[in-house]
Amino acid sequence: MLDKTKNTILIADDSEMNRAILMDMLEDEYNILEAEDGKEAIEALKKYGTEISLLLLDIVMPNMDGYDVLAVMNHNQWIKDIPVIMITTEIGGSYLKRAYELGATDFINRPFDPQVAHCRIANTIMLYSKQKMLMETVAAQIFENEKNREIMISILSHIVEFRNGESGMHVLNVNAITEILLRYLLTKTDKYPITNADISIIRMASSLHDIGKISIPEDILNKPGRLTPEEFEIMKTHSMAGAKLMENLKTYQNEKLLEYSYQICRWHHERWDGGGYPDGLSGDDIPIAAQVVSMADVYDALTSVRCYKDAYSHEKAFEMILNGECGVFNPLLIECLKEAASEIKKEMSEDHSGDAGSFRAAQRVIEDVRNFDNSSSLHIYEMLSDERAKSRFLESLLGGVSFEYDKGTDTLVLTESLAKTLDIPTIITNPRSNTILTSWSENKGEKIIMEALKSATPDSPTVSCDVPIKLKPTDAEEMYRVNCFTIWHKRADAIQYTRVVGELRPLKPRGEDYI
Repeated sequence: MLDKTKNTILIADDSEMNRAILMDMLEDEYNILEAEDGKEAIEALKKYGTEISLLLLDIVMPNMDGYDVLAVMNHNQWIKDIPVIMITTEIGGSYLKRAYELGATDFINRPFDPQVAHCRIANTIMLYSKQKMLMETVAAQIFENEKNREIMISILSHIVEFRNGESGMHVLNVNAITEILLRYLLTKTDKYPITNADISIIRMASSLHDIGKISIPEDILNKPGRLTPEEFEIMKTHSMAGAKLMENLKTYQNEKLLEYSYQICRWHHERWDGGGYPDGLSGDDIPIAAQVVSMADVYDALTSVRCYKDAYSHEKAFEMILNGECGVFNPLLIECLKEAASEIKKEMSEDHSGDAGSFRAAQRVIEDVRNFDNSSSLHIYEMLSDERAKSRFLESLLGGVSFEYDKGTDTLVLTESLAKTLDIPTIITNPRSNTILTSWSENKGEKIIMEALKSATPDSPTVSCDVPIKLKPTDAEEMYRVNCFTIWHKRADAIQYTRVVGELRPLKPRGEDYI
């Protein structure tokens, strides 16, 4: 039984002695699992899953080597949740390059240096723990925001459906079919500039495809018989009316949701051969989002009861679309429709009441976050990159970080040990104007550090300087070496450092050799 208060490390090494050495180093702080070869490691990963916080993996093992284990972890996507540190005596670039390409996080050399091993293991577990926490937090926030947007759009679209005498399921069905077709399209071609994150946005935008029908008189909208040519011309104006509504939302013109909504409202009745309306566009002059929603709209219209028709069967609707009875569609989308036929039929037969839609939305959001395909995910990626960069710097110091400065929030964070030595708080906002740190300013320590930071670049992020500091106002001045590591991101049109992490090391008085 694993101790739930401890992280669990799986050691996979065919050398019993190596496992014993590592266990002796780590067992006081961690639960330890052992595997004698790659096959046993895979079995342990299957059994314990994400209960394993870290895998220490030997490269050379019988039956299944470390590279094979990494390949299986990639195939099963375990590598996303379980970090791997390689155990090796080989320090050649090709060995490590292959391991990193397969997803390894770090490596430790034999013979083991306990201090280095502890540092790398702790930093890696901390990094993945923060990654998991950030992903869960941001996924929840994104899901909540998406849910609220979907609720509002659903209200608008259902008002149109209510006025149009439709069942209320049309929007949900078009949503679902649009998503399925886009997923199949992405597996077939990279011709269109659509990402996995865009699928979610287009799916949401598809809810508004008929919003322009609020401008159509009810006697035409709900006429049980065939429309006259004059009435049909009035009905056709709903696409431009919807586009006009989107166009009038000036505040949101740069938002992807509005861009896709405009395309879908205006052009979801266009056809591949130019036989549609309102602009008679043909081929890929029709935005792909509008093309996909057009096909989804036609399929659901055929399989649903309307005031002017009964519902066709799934098979008959497919036959009519494939035969061109509902206009001509993109041949690639026709292929997608054929391949997705059974999935669409199953989707349309399921009960989508309750939380089913929300569950699918949550799945999409979590996948978006894992793929880092949207702005919030980019923020996560930057934070995780920061943590990785910090951990590398900490490893080189082996003494732990003493302070961290966030430029954006103008906040200085000190380790507890340094804060205790200085007799000041661990978190200080606006440090350059904070009276607690006046001893730094009086002794020009701040200016020396700021001047040194000017020499840092993205390619050379580490700087050092010697600074006179009074730890307390009553103390004598002492010399400290300040080692800083800068973290860089693109902000506006410039690359600039956004955070600084570093440590202070006491030096002997001037005139003596520095330690």
